[in-house]
Amino acid sequence: MNKIIVRNIVLLWLAWVLIVIGFPLLAEARFQPQWPDMLVWYKGDPTNVIDYRQLGHPYMMEPFMNNQVSWDSDIYIGVSIGGYDDPCLPVAYRSIATLGGVVVPCTDKINKDIINRSNEKPIPLSYAFFPFYPILMRLFAIPLSLLGLNPIATATLAGVIISALGLLAAMLALYDLTCEKLGADGAMRTVFYLLIFPTSFFFVQVYSEGLFVGLAFGCLAMLKRKHLVLAAILAGAATMTRAVGIALVIPMAILWIRTHEWYDLDLEWDQLYFKRPPLRPIWHALLAFTPLIVYAIWKFSYYGAMFDYVETAFFGRAPVDLGKGFGLWADYFYGVVTGHDRFQTGFDVTSAFRIHYLLEACFSALGFAAILRGLKTDPEVAWFSLAAFLIAWVSGPPGIQRYMLVAPALYITLARWGKNPVFDRVWAIISLLLMAFWLMLYAFNFWVA
Repeated sequence: MNKIIVRNIVLLWLAWVLIVIGFPLLAEARFQPQWPDMLVWYKGDPTNVIDYRQLGHPYMMEPFMNNQVSWDSDIYIGVSIGGYDDPCLPVAYRSIATLGGVVVPCTDKINKDIINRSNEKPIPLSYAFFPFYPILMRLFAIPLSLLGLNPIATATLAGVIISALGLLAAMLALYDLTCEKLGADGAMRTVFYLLIFPTSFFFVQVYSEGLFVGLAFGCLAMLKRKHLVLAAILAGAATMTRAVGIALVIPMAILWIRTHEWYDLDLEWDQLYFKRPPLRPIWHALLAFTPLIVYAIWKFSYYGAMFDYVETAFFGRAPVDLGKGFGLWADYFYGVVTGHDRFQTGFDVTSAFRIHYLLEACFSALGFAAILRGLKTDPEVAWFSLAAFLIAWVSGPPGIQRYMLVAPALYITLARWGKNPVFDRVWAIISLLLMAFWLMLYAFNFWVA
């Protein structure tokens, strides 16, 4: 990769970041949407223009870069400032019916008496999020504090910078992964499709997707260059950023198995006693299984135990629960087709609900088709992509159009299809329109993914 290509990618990245951050400001100055968000299951006052999702959440009420903060951003900012047990982070009580039982202890007044009278143990939702991204936010906030911003604004700026830098690393890595097979034009088209994917704006929000793709795509690029130590470091960090990072063990193990070094580990007891242990194959095996090792260490820690508790007690899901996942997809599409909600009585299935979940179905089909197509041409990358996609898909809707952002085979296959000029133009139009649509919804704190 020469300097001109790097320069072009950096300039493209910088322009994209400025456009995606600036566009919501333009939209916000021109119009305001009508509340409530009819996609979200809560009973609100239709005349209320205050976003219930931010109301009472102090980490999302800071005006500075507020368009980059919504939904999960609350947790990342709070953990980076006050840790997982920060009293201003949301917790859940089964005994409180409003808003799914989610309250913020430091600001909630309506349910304060109920909480005080209840002996129920709260479910701290912060433990459902992995630690590496908020740790980096805290570290970046140290030098950024010199700007004189308050702690919440500083953490927000740190989160956006980390996400944007992760995206830049992902763009460079994706180009490196594809330039040999697709050529310079095809590799740049792959990078461009990454940027214009309809939910790619999450790469520059206070969300962990930007950091994750930088680490995961960087790991795959290092594997391609046989830099196993760097690949293992990036894979370990990716695993501590999002749960699907464990899927990086697949391409790393495939590469290690292809070296046939594991033959040297097939020794009899007398060989182990009289001969020097095969240190090099053992070291390479440890590197190859770094994501699995890191995940196992975390899994049996206090934070891993709390993660399982929150996932089970509040979200009602378990890792790779195929039956539950298919059941959730079936229930959502039952609502789309029949207009009746199986989860919550009295909730009317609206046109917003139908359109959103039809789009989820379309993106699910696109993800499966593109990734399965990549198994023929880029097997290691595609197997990782398929595992990451399935881990998210079987957890059920909503959100697959965001979760699939981490699958590099998606962009590679789209770039192959994009050799056809008609497909290239049509996909660009669809992607950009949907991205503008969803970006505006996100900026106004409507549900996107």
